[in-house]
Amino acid sequence: MKKLVLSLVLAFGVLAASASTAAAAKLDPQNTLYINLKYGRVVIQMLPDVAPKTVARIKTLTRQGFYNGLKWHRVIAGFMAQTGDPTGTGMGGSSLPNVPAEFSSLPFTRGAVGMARAQDINSGNSQFFIMLDDTPSLNGQYTLWGKVVSGMQYVDQIKKGDADDNGTVTDPDTIVSMQIAADADKTPAKKK
Repeated sequence: MKKLVLSLVLAFGVLAASASTAAAAKLDPQNTLYINLKYGRVVIQMLPDVAPKTVARIKTLTRQGFYNGLKWHRVIAGFMAQTGDPTGTGMGGSSLPNVPAEFSSLPFTRGAVGMARAQDINSGNSQFFIMLDDTPSLNGQYTLWGKVVSGMQYVDQIKKGDADDNGTVTDPDTIVSMQIAADADKTPAKKK
């Protein structure tokens, strides 16, 4: 009986992994983002129909190599993991102008990817976050521009910060590299 249960569990796991890989294989490579972490690859389906200006910004910065080597500077267990600040402090951004908010009715559920911002709703620039859990309080308050379609188990492994210090991470994990799937067969962009 134990062998039967174990076999069923293993078979289900293989099927789930195959379905995830198959779903990732059907994505538009121009709107699919690869974030390579030391733990493995995270695949994000970008949503240009929902947040066209934000997706365009993420693509521009990714193709410039902007995100390569950046820290996951703010990570709060049960909430989200944030990156995209070249200073690693949560206060930095790119040299490009801010992107206006593109709010939608899509919910901030586990695996949703949103644009971080300051108090000004139109202050999104380069920082983004991946939801570690459902957080309805963010719905309609931040630009949701993508969703993780595979590799969420690697996002879960990103080193967490101190909840008493707003999730600031000591000795944080980094983005090894980030690429648009359509560019993945080319030489990865170097960090400037």
